[in-house]
Amino acid sequence: MELKIIKTKKDYLVAMERFEEIFSAKKGTKESDEADVLSLIIKDYEDKHYVIQASNPLDAIKYRMEQQGLSNSDLAKILGYKSRVSDIFHNTRKLNLNMIRKLYEKLNIPLETLVKEY
Repeated sequence: MELKIIKTKKDYLVAMERFEEIFSAKKGTKESDEADVLSLIIKDYEDKHYVIQASNPLDAIKYRMEQQGLSNSDLAKILGYKSRVSDIFHNTRKLNLNMIRKLYEKLNIPLETLVKEY
């Protein structure tokens, strides 16, 4: 497959189909290298065209965690404290500016989503 920037939905579907074919390629092979580059191209397209439309910051965080297969412990590493994760999800603590910055940088959640009132 010729690797190029994905510009249309059709290009995206073709790229996804090819990625599924070569996903399990043996490391160090031509197909493995192609899969690595293709995953970056696909991610770029998805980041631009499949923006999180969450009703509130907590839903956005949970959605991104699910997408990336992250646990509450993984989120605690990003935010700094395990107790903060529990407090945030139990609505006893609001996100502060430092947390918002970390979530934006590490999970690529749009700032406009993270600063919404909840």
